[in-house]
Amino acid sequence: MLLSSQSADRLLPWAALLFALLCIAGGLFAVPALVVVFKPLTTITILAWAWPRGAGRPRQRLFVRLGLVLSLVGDVALLWPKEGFLPGLIAFLLAHLAYIAAFCVPVRFASRPALFVLYAAVAAGIVSLLWASIPPALKWPVLAYVLCIAAMAAQAAVWWSTARGTADAALARHAAIGGLLFLASDSLLAFNKFDAPIPLAPLWVLGTYWLAQGCIAASLPARNPYSSD
Repeated sequence: MLLSSQSADRLLPWAALLFALLCIAGGLFAVPALVVVFKPLTTITILAWAWPRGAGRPRQRLFVRLGLVLSLVGDVALLWPKEGFLPGLIAFLLAHLAYIAAFCVPVRFASRPALFVLYAAVAAGIVSLLWASIPPALKWPVLAYVLCIAAMAAQAAVWWSTARGTADAALARHAAIGGLLFLASDSLLAFNKFDAPIPLAPLWVLGTYWLAQGCIAASLPARNPYSSD
C-alpha cells in the first residue's frame, strides 16, 4: 500500500496534465468530445490527488475537498455554455466560499485589510471594463461572483502574508498563487465571453484554471505515507 500511495502521488499530477492538454486541444481544434470527456476528468484527477492530503487538518481538508467537488459540478454545467452558465457560476461561487472557509482556518478573515483593498480594486477594475457588455440578467450574479473570487484570492494572500517564516509558508504560498491564478482565469473567461474573443482562449483560460486548482490542492500538506488517515 505504501508503494501504491506514493506512486499515486507522483502519477496523478502527470495524469491531470495529460487530461488537461487533451481538453485544451479539444477546445483549440473544435473537438467537443475531447472537452466533454477530459474537462471533468482533469478536475476529478486533481480531486483524487488532493483527497488524501491534509491529514491533521480536518476542517481545512473538508473545505478544500468541497471546493473541488463544487468546481467539478461547475465544470460539468459549463459544458453547456448558454444553459449551464448560471448554474456553473453558482457552483463556482459556492466553491470559492468553501475555499475562503479553508483559508480562514489558519488565519482570521480579512486580518490584513490592505490586501482586501488591493484585490477589491482589481475586482472593481474588471467589473468596470465588462459592465456594459454583460447581459442585464447576468450583471448582478457576475458582480457577486467577482466579489467572491476576489475575496477568496485576498484571503489566500492574507494567509501567505501571515505565514511567512513559519512551517506553513510553502502551503500558504501555494494558496495565494492559486487564488491569483483563479482570478486571472475567470477574468480571461469573462473577457472572452462578454467582451471580445481572446486568441487561444482555451489554453489561457483552462491552463490557468487547472494550475489554480492544483495550487489550492497543494495548500494542504502532503499525506504521511506511514499514516492510515
